[in-house]
Amino acid sequence: MKNLRRKTLAAASAVTLGVGLAVTGGLAPATAAGPDTTFLVLAPQGATTGKAAARVAAAKGTVVAKYDQIGVLVVRSTNPDFVTDVAGAGVESVASTAGLGTALEESETVEVSAAEAANITADPTKEPLYGQQWDMPMIDLPQAHAVNAGNSGVVVGVLDSGISSSHPDLATQIAKDKSTSCLGGTVDTAEAAWNPTTSDHGTHVAGTIAAAVNGVGVAGIAPGVKLAAVKVVNDDGYIFPEAAVCGFIWAAEHGFQLTNNSYYIDPWELNCRNDARQRPVWQAVQRAIRYSANKGVLNVASAGNSNYDLAHKLDDFGSPNNGTPEERENLTNACLDLPAEAPGVVTVSAVGPTGQKSYYSSYGQGVIDVTAPGGDTRFRTQGVRSTLTDGILSTTFNTATKTNGYGYKQGTSMSGPHATGVAALAASAHPGMSPGQLAALLETTSVAQSCPDGVYNPVPLIPAGPHAYDATCSGGERNGFYGAGMVNAYNAVK
Repeated sequence: MKNLRRKTLAAASAVTLGVGLAVTGGLAPATAAGPDTTFLVLAPQGATTGKAAARVAAAKGTVVAKYDQIGVLVVRSTNPDFVTDVAGAGVESVASTAGLGTALEESETVEVSAAEAANITADPTKEPLYGQQWDMPMIDLPQAHAVNAGNSGVVVGVLDSGISSSHPDLATQIAKDKSTSCLGGTVDTAEAAWNPTTSDHGTHVAGTIAAAVNGVGVAGIAPGVKLAAVKVVNDDGYIFPEAAVCGFIWAAEHGFQLTNNSYYIDPWELNCRNDARQRPVWQAVQRAIRYSANKGVLNVASAGNSNYDLAHKLDDFGSPNNGTPEERENLTNACLDLPAEAPGVVTVSAVGPTGQKSYYSSYGQGVIDVTAPGGDTRFRTQGVRSTLTDGILSTTFNTATKTNGYGYKQGTSMSGPHATGVAALAASAHPGMSPGQLAALLETTSVAQSCPDGVYNPVPLIPAGPHAYDATCSGGERNGFYGAGMVNAYNAVK
């Protein structure tokens, strides 16, 4: 992998969300207190956290959040020797989250003025901006809405940067009693806590999933369902592991049917289970995801924007991103893009307006489950430049002026919520399905899409070079670019 990947995983030209985690070990004895640091402390699988909590106290740490359901503690400590001091009976692994993570990289959001909106032709949804939502006809949304537009008993968690509760297309859609901030690994249900402060990424994602059909702006895929804002991105643009774990557990305990996730866990873009520094990441996140699935939650994740073959991992030269990157080569599939490659998670690639793989979208035979519109503002067809309107139009929130609006973004962060929205319609039309059954329905109702011939090159990118986005698709009807195919809202509900 090239350094090109570093700030393009979650949403190219939109937002990159990352989680930071690394194990520190063998620290030299110190007499002075160190910085106030957050740690994840894991009890053995299936064990309670009682013994681990006692070890934490003995090592001069304070438990700030306890997740007995999965045997994970979130701990703060100024003890520079905490990792070595806490080791012992009742503690399986420990990881520090100090200063790690990938900062959010905001996109250029193209806002749509009221005058422009007035000149756009309305269509069956009666939404004035629907004419610019090329992505919705691609998944047969008007036909689906004639059958089922979603049930309010279905709750979709948006694990992201918060949702604007004052947006006219979202204000009626949010289940405020199921929304929270998970920053620091602890819950804060105050409305101000889960509203956006530095990024409108979550607001954009939310609009794609369930913007109200109210004649105001855009149409959401499942406007009849409820959204829950689960804020996991802090004001500096980081998602730390304690926030992600908190989000999955919150979803499990509050009756969510779905969560949408657009991030990977830093500082290692590929988290290797066979590396002691990274193993606690896998353990904590997988425990949380498995627990949520057992509680009826289907988790959907973006594949990433690195144009990387996740089925054939060779190297990772950009990690860790909190210090000097290591030249990691000859990697194996024990190294995973999390949460996208965690078992039970639906992994989504992105396509542009032509239905071809977006130039940035990661891929991989056996990794990608489905594909969905994510936008491709760089290229439309071979040799032809496209425009920013080839991105995904959705709801936005200007965090500087505190105003709501609409704008375009692109990335697998945008394709993920399309799959989540279709899954929400399916859950509404076919109540009582388990997460596994719902994932299977999402795949079997998708429209199969064949691999392009030869090496896929959407157009040479200058100055990155003529082969910067080369990719090779493998597989038949189910393949590495598109998985089972393009999600289809009508097929999912009919």
